[in-house]
Amino acid sequence: MSDGTTSTTAEGLSDNAAGALAYVTLLPAIIFLLIAPYNKKPFVKFHSLQCLGLYVIAIAVYVVLGVVSAIIAFIPFIRVLAFFFFPLFGGLFGLALLIVWVMCVLKAYQGGAFKIPLIASFAAKQSGYNG
Repeated sequence: MSDGTTSTTAEGLSDNAAGALAYVTLLPAIIFLLIAPYNKKPFVKFHSLQCLGLYVIAIAVYVVLGVVSAIIAFIPFIRVLAFFFFPLFGGLFGLALLIVWVMCVLKAYQGGAFKIPLIASFAAKQSGYNG
């Protein structure tokens, strides 16, 4: 295959399995970006970079939700809303994050890519992945 998505490495992990495994936690994504032969494969690099981007976005959103919730807690007439703001919006974002994560894992395992807006274009540019 010209894109290399179904080839296996000397260690026995296929590109599809490595791409899906990159999303499991931060550790595989970082390892795949640092260790050959995975850091030479655009498919695996793309999924590793997209995973890291997804983590960065998730942390940023949760920080913003926490700050907004804290600000609401200091406003006298709407203070009670602070008790509902973070759990509600944090939970909804967490559910959306879970759905996106599952889609990324499944598409990577199938040899494709679920491209997350903003993150995917950066990951594709850095990895050289055109799929």
